[in-house]
Amino acid sequence: MKDALKGVRILDVTYYLPGPYASMRLVDLGAEVIKIEPPEGDPARYMSGGHVHQANNRGKNIIRIDLKTTEGHMEMLELVKSADALIETFRPGVMKKLGLDYDSLKSLKPDLVYCSLSGYGQSGEMARLGSHDLNYMALSGALDQLKDASGRPIHPTNTFADFTGGLMATEQILAALLKKFRTGHGQYLDIALVEVMAEFLGNHDRYHAVGISENGIPEIGGTRVSYAIYETKDGRYITLGALEEKFWRNFCEFVGNPQWLEWGEKSLESLEHQEIVNFFKSKDWCEWYQLSLQVDACLAPVLTAHERHEHPFFMREK
Repeated sequence: MKDALKGVRILDVTYYLPGPYASMRLVDLGAEVIKIEPPEGDPARYMSGGHVHQANNRGKNIIRIDLKTTEGHMEMLELVKSADALIETFRPGVMKKLGLDYDSLKSLKPDLVYCSLSGYGQSGEMARLGSHDLNYMALSGALDQLKDASGRPIHPTNTFADFTGGLMATEQILAALLKKFRTGHGQYLDIALVEVMAEFLGNHDRYHAVGISENGIPEIGGTRVSYAIYETKDGRYITLGALEEKFWRNFCEFVGNPQWLEWGEKSLESLEHQEIVNFFKSKDWCEWYQLSLQVDACLAPVLTAHERHEHPFFMREK
């Protein structure tokens, strides 16, 4: 798929993470991406050593243009003439002030696919408010689903809304490009990061509507012994996802505890759960790591970000 978008030109007028991540995915599909940065560069270049910029702008042709000047504006218009799509992440109204909003450009390039990716969309009372990933997680209801044992929301160390918003932007741009190549018509896309995160809670809405659960699918909500996170002897963690009977059976038989076969749906408050907790703590993490590669029981170690590179799955030839 590395040449699927060969010959497609994308203009990237974005900063920080969600927009650059989206356009980098298009690079990986073969598109030519021209990233337009201000004279001083994308602010991400100067945040925490510039690593966010380096991680999300692979393979792009980066040029610097002062869009506030007449010369810069004209240069940008020339780029638009040869572009198939444009993605921008300014606050609502900024591109219009620059004369580079969709309505201003569609007469110049009628088949342009134009994507605005923002926190709260282009209209509404929150549209012009500043916001970041943690805010989108909170408002969408997603953060409430990540709690510790005391019920306190866990502070994520990854920007889930930024990345999922970038994925949504990529998906929508690809669909709009397909329409463009079929019909010759461009399209405007308005994507709000908070809305994207909320889309992941469809199951939760359904279970709440019928009065079953406030936390989505009950079977995987951290309430049963066969689908849980367990601590190991050395204070690390292993995940067990033996939701189906066959996987739970495989686990019980492999670890030599067939008497557990009837326990799969026992709660995490049960005495049976405590026995399983103690069993997991009888082996260190490395032992469980090796067992996870041997038994077909939906068993997987909790890896750090850098440890994943040493796992057989990520080391395999692709």
